[in-house]
Amino acid sequence: MEERIEDDDGDKLTSLSTVPPHRKMHCYSQQLGVPRHERPQLMRKHSLEEVRYPKDVNRYYDSSDDEFYPSGGGGGNGRRFGGIASASEREYVSHFLEQKLSDGSDEQRRSLPEFIGSGGGNGIFKVPLRAAMHPNRPPSLELRPHPLRETQVGCFLRTIVCTETQLWAGQEDGVRFWSFSDMYTTWYGIRGRARRGDEDAAPFHESDQTSATMCMAVDEGNRLIWTGHKDGKIRSWKMDQSLDGTSFRESLAWHAHRGSVLSIVMSAYGDLWSGSEGGSVKIWTWESIEKAFSLTAEERHMAAFLVERSYIDLRTQVTVNGVCSIPATDVKYLLSDNSRGKVWSAGYQSFALWDARTRELMKVFNVDGQIENRFDIPPVQDSSVEDDIKAKFTSLLKKEKPQGSISFLQRSRNALMGAADAVRRVAAKGAFGDDNRRTEAIVLTIDGMIWTGCTNGLLVQWDGNGNRLKDFHHHPFAVQCFCTFGTRLWVGYINGTVQVLDLEGNLLGGWIAHNSPIIKMDVGVGYVFTLANHGGIRGWSIMSPGPLDNILRSEMTRKEHLYMKLENLKILTGTWNVGQGRASHDSLISWLGSAASNVGIVVVGLQEVEMGAGFLAMSAAKETVGLEGSSIGQWWLDTIGKTLDEGSTFERIGSRQLAGLLIVIWVRKNLRAHIGDVDAAAVPCGFGRAIGNKGAVGLRMRVYDRIICFVCCHFAAHMEAVNRRNADFDHVYRTMIFSRPSNQLNPASAGASSTIQVLRSANAVQEDGKPELSEADMVIFLGDFNYRLHGISYDEARDFVSQRCFDWLRERDQLRAEMKAGKVFQGMREGVITFPPTYKFERHQAGLAGYDSSEKKRIPAWCDRVLYRDSRSSSASECNLGCPVVSSISQYEACMDVTDSDHKPVRCILSVDIARIDESIKREEFGDVIRSNEKIRSLLEDLCDVPETIVSTNTIILQNQDTSILRITNKSGKDRALFEIICEGEAVIEDGVASDHRVRGSYGFPRWLQVKGK
Repeated sequence: MEERIEDDDGDKLTSLSTVPPHRKMHCYSQQLGVPRHERPQLMRKHSLEEVRYPKDVNRYYDSSDDEFYPSGGGGGNGRRFGGIASASEREYVSHFLEQKLSDGSDEQRRSLPEFIGSGGGNGIFKVPLRAAMHPNRPPSLELRPHPLRETQVGCFLRTIVCTETQLWAGQEDGVRFWSFSDMYTTWYGIRGRARRGDEDAAPFHESDQTSATMCMAVDEGNRLIWTGHKDGKIRSWKMDQSLDGTSFRESLAWHAHRGSVLSIVMSAYGDLWSGSEGGSVKIWTWESIEKAFSLTAEERHMAAFLVERSYIDLRTQVTVNGVCSIPATDVKYLLSDNSRGKVWSAGYQSFALWDARTRELMKVFNVDGQIENRFDIPPVQDSSVEDDIKAKFTSLLKKEKPQGSISFLQRSRNALMGAADAVRRVAAKGAFGDDNRRTEAIVLTIDGMIWTGCTNGLLVQWDGNGNRLKDFHHHPFAVQCFCTFGTRLWVGYINGTVQVLDLEGNLLGGWIAHNSPIIKMDVGVGYVFTLANHGGIRGWSIMSPGPLDNILRSEMTRKEHLYMKLENLKILTGTWNVGQGRASHDSLISWLGSAASNVGIVVVGLQEVEMGAGFLAMSAAKETVGLEGSSIGQWWLDTIGKTLDEGSTFERIGSRQLAGLLIVIWVRKNLRAHIGDVDAAAVPCGFGRAIGNKGAVGLRMRVYDRIICFVCCHFAAHMEAVNRRNADFDHVYRTMIFSRPSNQLNPASAGASSTIQVLRSANAVQEDGKPELSEADMVIFLGDFNYRLHGISYDEARDFVSQRCFDWLRERDQLRAEMKAGKVFQGMREGVITFPPTYKFERHQAGLAGYDSSEKKRIPAWCDRVLYRDSRSSSASECNLGCPVVSSISQYEACMDVTDSDHKPVRCILSVDIARIDESIKREEFGDVIRSNEKIRSLLEDLCDVPETIVSTNTIILQNQDTSILRITNKSGKDRALFEIICEGEAVIEDGVASDHRVRGSYGFPRWLQVKGK
């Protein structure tokens, strides 16, 4: 099948049929590689304009990019194609394999033997659990799979609401909605092209651009969606849009607040309430809104003006002689208690209770339930924050008399530790207001109880009058949102956990729903939809946890072969201790340029880019306040970028510098659409674990939805410091915490919760105690590990090197011995070393005669190494959704002709197989199972059964302010009957005929009617 390469390098790629020969004049390598079986490459086309093929054939489809990415990855003997259903499929695959096995040279199919360290597979060194359907959580509908963060700049999702037929999402540049009738379908063959980042999402419709959406409310009665925005406007949107493939516009908009509209709600009487900054609460009566909608087309230009001037300012209403009865804090939440005709307004530390009909303030109380009456002094931001930081740094930045580098580092460390402590105190104080019990979410359950969630994970139950009843604590992480359906309460936490409770507060179940904070939940068409901070949306059955989960999991696992895809890419990793020098162009070409022509990702790790006591101290100071990098580091980024033809062939996607350590990643441009979520990390291991002369820098990214981490290290020096080096690795592995680069912050986070950014670091270690590196599908360590050759003299080592007797030298390698004993790099793999030791050399002296000839005569050693761990729990594991990343080493070499440093640069090329999920096909199969499985249909039909109930009357006539009682009796002795009273509208009845039917907002009651439950 002929395919067109759709990228800027197409003309160049078509001329490359084989891997260019390696520059043997520059590299030393014994040919110890052994041929292995070719594994067919099922490469997806690296383009956003991918053509969709039938789902049963698509997973065997091969792209012409295979010429550019020759095969060679993986540790299994072949790829397993499970569950091929038909003879035609088997014939297709057989022909495919025959064709692929006949392609490629011996060099392309060769992988190097590897040494595997002991101690893997246990504790924090155990590979993460992966499966087609995760065994520890219910199956979910991927309405919108986790998009790459880089594709969401300016359009992050902030909130969601559900109607009977749609799910609406508020985003930074408008709104969008999904129709539930389309939620199992794909973009392909329906309409147009999806926005970048949403290729695998279910089809949706998008609005014109607006200011960022902060909050949403549903008016089912008038089929409207109300949204509050960052620009202070309130907008309404019609649910019934004319879907002609173009964006849609709001039906009404007006300027409601000076600041952002933080919360909105429809009251029991159909009025629209909105909350903003500084304690502002306004009411927009339904009468004024209805009048605006009733204007003719010629009068519509007056609609916004009429509504805008019709508000009721509740803060002004409760202010007397400059004293206000409600606090001047942001109104983050509004909640309508329809059964009692009340509205709750809330900030982080206090609540106000209002009568929805009379709009009078009933009560103000704090998070402890204590009554508060006067708020005449607005809160003032703590000015000591900045002063505290400045004071700590003043001592560091003052000029002092030279007293030696050690004393300077000691003073610098003390100042830095004090400054860091100040920053931590400020962060905690600024985020929590000295109280980690502040309110982060609020919800009303069907039994009339109000629940609030706090930053410390506390769940508080209140009655309808604002009396605090009970506390529950099922999880230590911050609550972010609630959702309720029937007799169940769903809780979303900042670490991505979902818990399900009954109305008595008993825990029914819980699981990790996302790898990101859950910022909003809502119920629609039998699912509880969760929105993660990264923008992914998943739907969970309202019956979960329950018997439906096991049926779905079994059926979807059986269909795994339909939605699994296999990818292959090559990664070039290079490490070099540059000894504070700079490389020539020829050196970089020899090290990277000749090897980068047939790889998709280039990872470079440098050590000793810049050193010196003053530089190290200032680097540590910059790190404390979130700054990093240097002009020398930037020179290396730019120079290597030019060598790789950055801008036209490769794109730099991330870098991190810690003092003299620098790591940077480039990806080929036709792979860029499949790589993102780049996070960075740094761990100092130097003086007092605070200075970056030793330590590690890391980059983490998602590649085809799999997590790969790269860590550049520089460990303790000297022959005898083996234990210190082991301790450095252990410290790095356990404490490395990745975070978003400071210049790439997610703008949407401000609309979710202010606790998210502060708590992410505190919650970085998983609940089970595992470090973040343990959760990666693949980890690659590169750098100057500083392990030496023991039990050998300088002259003996030189003799063995000159005779290329590397087998004997490997037996003297400290790193191999420590790995064999399971003391370091547990379970990790390294290609068998077939090049001379890379340390220590005289600068600018070529050949093996350049080894250290100074008075110290340091024994040559393999200080500079590359090691990795993939998803395999055993060497025989094959690449599949249970073992999604399988790698092999196709090249491991040192560039011995480079003389710019006392170390030689090392490069390693890994061929990586990745098993990924085609989310569009999986969603289609998910829908097929839901619709066709008889057991699932039976369970869903049971949910629709209504217990036998008796309603006392069909007609109630009210006059003379009488009270009438409506009784609803449940005749079932087993099932609960849940009911809701709504007003479908008002009408004038004459001679038994109703006319002039009008529906108030959100089926609200007329103001003359008061409804109370018992």
